[in-house]
Amino acid sequence: MSTIAFQAASLFKLAPTFLDRPRYSFETTKLILSRLMLDRRVPADGRGAAIRHVSVRITDRCNLRCHTCGQWGDNGYLLDQSLKQLARDEVPVERYLHLIGDLADNGHRPVLYLWGGEPMLYPGAIDLIGAAARRGMPTTIATNGSRVAANAAALVDAPLYLAQLSIDGPNAKIHNACRPGVGASMDNFKIVMGALDALRNEREKKGARLPMLAGLCTINQRNADHLIDVYEAFADKLEVLVFYLAWWIDEDSAARHSADFARRFGFTPDRHLGWIGGWRPNDFTALSHQLTELSRRAVSRKGPSVLILPHLTSAADLERYYTDHDATFGHDRCTSIYRAVEINANGDMSPCRDYHDYVVGNVKTDTITALWNSDKYRKFRCSVSSEGLMPVCTRCCGLMGN
Repeated sequence: MSTIAFQAASLFKLAPTFLDRPRYSFETTKLILSRLMLDRRVPADGRGAAIRHVSVRITDRCNLRCHTCGQWGDNGYLLDQSLKQLARDEVPVERYLHLIGDLADNGHRPVLYLWGGEPMLYPGAIDLIGAAARRGMPTTIATNGSRVAANAAALVDAPLYLAQLSIDGPNAKIHNACRPGVGASMDNFKIVMGALDALRNEREKKGARLPMLAGLCTINQRNADHLIDVYEAFADKLEVLVFYLAWWIDEDSAARHSADFARRFGFTPDRHLGWIGGWRPNDFTALSHQLTELSRRAVSRKGPSVLILPHLTSAADLERYYTDHDATFGHDRCTSIYRAVEINANGDMSPCRDYHDYVVGNVKTDTITALWNSDKYRKFRCSVSSEGLMPVCTRCCGLMGN
């Protein structure tokens, strides 16, 4: 089954929820269609059309130190940063509310995606979600569950469109080993379970279907043998389970990227260094069996939908994904830069989600719409479209996962 066919069959299960909020579903459909259209042809002048996706890393602060994270993980680029300074550098919620209004006034109603760090640590997160909802913008968060239970009523009332909770294990032992807290006593697995229960209870109390509940599982050395267990542990708690093969790069890709980026844009990047890793599965055949079984369950009538990103299930493809970082599996063109914007916690706006060294401006002083087709933004688009992907692009969620 092709990737598109697999995703369509899996997402078909969610049709009743999509129809529950037609305006949200309409905007989400336009986001999906924009990718399909841009896969065929991108503008030669580097101009983007409608803004379909606004990704806001709303805070860099986080209370976990997940091993697979490029920010606070084992090699994270934020490890030597001051939390107090990071907080001081954040964009005030009042400014975000103005930016949301400006987007709508200029005819843009994108999907708003909040992440971090941990987005629920940002004090204005609930206000921003509510404001976007009132403007007809479907809003999603990627969260470790912190403060979700306490704000479940507000998230259901908004309504939040999609709550994505990071779930890297079927039990506390495995999950917490993948996603340790800043403090040794922190039990993030318990927090996630509490968040899911609170959201489900609030939905039931109010007769609501939103937010949809999704689990995000990043495959790594601690959970690679337990993916079916993750599915079974959360099958009655989620509408969607997403399994990521992991976005990471090797030393060779990192070095080649530094040189290529400097040649194109005149300075040496460093954000990609946080994503350097070397893990690979011990048994590609065993991993293939699990992902194949998850694919079968994805299209069955029962249980949550399943997405595998990128959708690779054969042992040969999996081995190539983890050992050959030049392999793109047909994802040879970045379309994210023509339909999505990335806003960093300090307000810097970038065309690139994971490797955001290239900054086109700052939303503290400029609007998203003003920067969208600026000369600097168009220069980046034209470079990637005419010269091709850069070395680290082949393992980026903007290329293969969004």
